[in-house]
Amino acid sequence: QVQLVESGGGLVQPGESLRLSCAASGFTFDDYNIGWFRQAPGKDREGVSCISSHDGNIYYTNSVKGRFTISRDNAKNTVYLQMASLKPTDTAVYYCATVKICQTTGWTSSEYDYWGQGTQVTVSS
Repeated sequence: QVQLVESGGGLVQPGESLRLSCAASGFTFDDYNIGWFRQAPGKDREGVSCISSHDGNIYYTNSVKGRFTISRDNAKNTVYLQMASLKPTDTAVYYCATVKICQTTGWTSSEYDYWGQGTQVTVSS
């Protein structure tokens, strides 16, 4: 059974940090590109970052560049999103998913991608 399980969300104050984790099982994790997405209330889902399976490609959307860092530990079947200098505008449900293509300029999704259930991140004073 394919599973992606996000964790690490919570309530933090502006300027603080969080680290999200995406634990995968049920498929050959090493062969898959992984992306982080977020959806704020009343807004469309947004691609935040992705990391490729083998060739080291990493992408960040402009609004998180310099603040978020994506990484993966294939031995643990886990992708991380380290988020620093958080802003209220980062408040959203964060999802991880497999993505068909991850390049430094963006990503391509597929109808066959796997998705997690999401974790809530709230940035508020």
